[in-house]
Amino acid sequence: MAHILITNDDGIQAEGLRVLVQGIEGLGTISIVAPNHERSASAQSLTLRQPIFWEKIAEREWSVEGTPTDAVILALHKLLPNRPDLVISGINRGGNLGENVFYSGTVGAAMEAAINNVPAFAISVAHKGKAFRYEQAAKFARNLAEMVLAEGMPQGVMLNVNVPLNWSGKVRFTRQSKKVTRNILQEGTDPRGRNFFWLLEQEHIEGMDPESDHAAVFDGAISMTPLHLDRTHELSLNHMSHWAPQLESKNS
Repeated sequence: MAHILITNDDGIQAEGLRVLVQGIEGLGTISIVAPNHERSASAQSLTLRQPIFWEKIAEREWSVEGTPTDAVILALHKLLPNRPDLVISGINRGGNLGENVFYSGTVGAAMEAAINNVPAFAISVAHKGKAFRYEQAAKFARNLAEMVLAEGMPQGVMLNVNVPLNWSGKVRFTRQSKKVTRNILQEGTDPRGRNFFWLLEQEHIEGMDPESDHAAVFDGAISMTPLHLDRTHELSLNHMSHWAPQLESKNS
């Protein structure tokens, strides 16, 4: 029987995680290891300057006082009795499109699994309102999990899955978008007179690539983007190689 690890960045009691667990029930043995509270936008950060506290809160469920990546590391190397066959991170409350893959704790957790050669995907509901529904995403996650368990995934690759709230039934393999938001810094002063900036985002989708994750979700389709751990830009290895002897000569 397959062993599936569930994690997220919205916290172990988040609705998206709980609906996901219900959706894949019966597919295999399910373990849950996730942060004890929301750790959104934590990317693939680690806790290095303090201990990582953890607590077993139910059968095969562990709450971790750390980042999503901390949770996966603890799960793979200490908490689980055997290695999982698949890691699913989500279901995230909000999309992870374009540049958000670099900031997302949901994606970061799946990346950590891929680093450890465990097949993984991150799944998010791409919506910005208040009325979230996770059931369709959970059903899709189950179907995708069955496929991954049956066919495997390329080593060093994870899938970033974004499900529109009003899904048309279509599924596309997509490219990661270029930057899809504009950073907004709202200035203010707190009651003690300290200055602050509140970081916000504003959608910026002019010139959208029709093969991108954002375009798929905009059209009502599920976006599935394969993300590779190796970020080497092969073209630049050749294009910039002549820099090396020049830099060497300047230091000789």
